[in-house]
Amino acid sequence: MPDRLSAVDASFLYLEDYTTPMHVGGVAVFRRPRSGFDYEHLLSMVDRRLGLVPRYRQRVMEVPGSLARPVWVDDQDFDLTYHVRRSALPKPGNDDQLHDLVARLMSRKLDHTRPLWELYLVEGLSRNRVAIITKTHQAMIDGIGAIDIGQVIFDVQRNREIEDPDALWMPRPAPTVTQLLVEAATDVVQRPGEIVENARAAMVDASATVQKVTRALGGVASAVRAAVVPAPSGPLNAPTSTQRRFAVAKAKLDDLRAVRRAHGSTVNDVVLAVVAGALRNWLLSRGEVVTPSTTLRAMVPVSVRSDDAEADAAYQDTASLPVGSAGNKVSAYLVDLPVGEGNPTMRLHQVSHAMRAHAESGQSVAADALVKVSGFAPPTLHALGARVANQFSDRLFNVLVTNVPGPQVPLYAAGARMMEMFPVVPLAKNQSLSVGVTSYNGAVYFGLNADRDAMPDVGVLAAMIGEAVDEMIGTVDA
Repeated sequence: MPDRLSAVDASFLYLEDYTTPMHVGGVAVFRRPRSGFDYEHLLSMVDRRLGLVPRYRQRVMEVPGSLARPVWVDDQDFDLTYHVRRSALPKPGNDDQLHDLVARLMSRKLDHTRPLWELYLVEGLSRNRVAIITKTHQAMIDGIGAIDIGQVIFDVQRNREIEDPDALWMPRPAPTVTQLLVEAATDVVQRPGEIVENARAAMVDASATVQKVTRALGGVASAVRAAVVPAPSGPLNAPTSTQRRFAVAKAKLDDLRAVRRAHGSTVNDVVLAVVAGALRNWLLSRGEVVTPSTTLRAMVPVSVRSDDAEADAAYQDTASLPVGSAGNKVSAYLVDLPVGEGNPTMRLHQVSHAMRAHAESGQSVAADALVKVSGFAPPTLHALGARVANQFSDRLFNVLVTNVPGPQVPLYAAGARMMEMFPVVPLAKNQSLSVGVTSYNGAVYFGLNADRDAMPDVGVLAAMIGEAVDEMIGTVDA
């Protein structure tokens, strides 16, 4: 019997449209080794390791009449070269050109008639570099059965060989229409309410789909809606267009840890305070009215580690596993960022107080329940952020900020050392900006995915993140 998509996973197929593609992505930049690194290297490596993620050879198959949720079936015409692609930048091959390419690739929906992932090798980067861009649909990120394809190709050893356990893989025959209907009928007998749910979800009706997701979550989302007033209005909640812009910022992890120690906060608090400071300056640069009481609400799903020593030990213990695959505790909060506060120290203290208040309140229980119901396990925490955000009303928050601790040891792909890694977190409906944050090998990387029409100045915001980091570092010696 084929695996059936969960209610939440299926909802991401139903909710998707051309303005809000439901895939999560990443950009990894590598130094090309002397031995070389080209498309054939990458294709061969992915081919050898694809058996570790069976879902990546499967596609979604609909049940006739929408009598049950879709199922995963082996792709009879699976073509690895369709999914692993190559691209090249024109000279000079700079970072701005790479970010433009990322924006174009992330704007396009994945083909639902094929396995829901793509991977691009980008050549032509200056300073002897190459990049790998990944796209994985959120319907595939069910936490236990599937992980992001990028996590399979990265390794802590420079040239470790991993053979495909399904090297002689042959696709299993797809179920017949009769089999699908019989299995759907069995499900209806066991869960009679689902036939109505599935029929409604199959219709392109946003309100019905949101109701479906809410019921699947056992009322958690509606409880949170009732507990929280609408988010402030502003430029971050414009109608979503079909195109994106992408920009990045970087910081040193030790600098953020120094700020954390000086103020008795957490690294995540420091990250949020940095984002708040950057958003403050960005609003002012646009001529927006910013008063001492001005706030912007962030949806903040985070992975929390207790301290530096434990984190370092955890990174070492799990270094051979996919990024973020073990040892994480997941929490998700709605946090009002104090963008009206001009003093960076006070801004950090306000963020720390808000995060502590969430941890001590009943509201955090509802958020954690939402995470558990979504079927998420920590292999792909940025996908969690997107999953949670898309299940909430766009009126509840202004910006999504996902923060994922990554490994503090170098990673490699086919002998090439990864220098940088930037997450690309999708936008929810009527959201203009998502901020993905990942720490890796002593640095912190910010990936800003923005709506092309609503935020033509996302590069300005990225530069202001760097300025906000410097501002926070200045508070250590003050």
